[in-house]
Amino acid sequence: MDLNTIESLIVPAGLAEIPPHRPGDAFLGGGTWLFSEPQLGITRLIDLARLGWGTLDVTPAGLEIGATCTIARLAAFEPPAEWVAGPLLLQCCRALLGSFKIWNMATVGGNICMALPAGPMTSLGTALEGECVIVTPAGDERRMPVEQFVLGPQQNALRPGELLRRIDIPLVALRRRTAFRQMSLSPNGRSGVLLIGTLEGQEFTLTVTASTRHPVRLIFDAIPDAAALAETLAARIPEDLYYDDVHGRPAWRRRMTAAFAEDIRREFCA
Repeated sequence: MDLNTIESLIVPAGLAEIPPHRPGDAFLGGGTWLFSEPQLGITRLIDLARLGWGTLDVTPAGLEIGATCTIARLAAFEPPAEWVAGPLLLQCCRALLGSFKIWNMATVGGNICMALPAGPMTSLGTALEGECVIVTPAGDERRMPVEQFVLGPQQNALRPGELLRRIDIPLVALRRRTAFRQMSLSPNGRSGVLLIGTLEGQEFTLTVTASTRHPVRLIFDAIPDAAALAETLAARIPEDLYYDDVHGRPAWRRRMTAAFAEDIRREFCA
């Protein structure tokens, strides 16, 4: 879609070339959402393409995912064999149901910054204890867990002029056993429910996304029994936290969340 309110386009080659923030600014990553509908309040685009943030770096500490890394690049990544959680990367990419054009343009950082309940990169980052590295207008960095970065539908923790630089996934999380469950109301629809379980030793973690307005991560010292899991879900996810839109009503999302949670529990028990 043409954005006919744009007055200027800036393509900085480094952070120093990014101008001071002003009302009407928008950062351009892949643009798959930005150009999908009218953006009447935007007058200036700042294109991030030349910043070189699209890398995937394996380090002794884990995996660094650049904010402008595309979904296609993440999906093609071959993780080290010792990363037991490696298959989860592709599973979450496939939960973004889009054409090859979308996969080759949509970015990991953009998917998280959009803060849609169905954003699978939010699911991935939360389940694997990802940490957002945020660049401030002054050039400093601050960090926060992906789980805390997404506040609600299309609401994130970025302050005016801040940028999501990358997502750091710790090595310990990449070595955990995982279980993935996802459902949409239609074959090509957004996720209505997406749950990820992880297991390290006896510690069991359940991440609930898509069905809730923001990510919910439940941590257990040991795999709970069915009753304890159900009680924890009811206590930690009140009814008004379940999302309501055309991709699923709260009652359906709540039932499917409970069913998938129990399914994951049984898989790990087995």
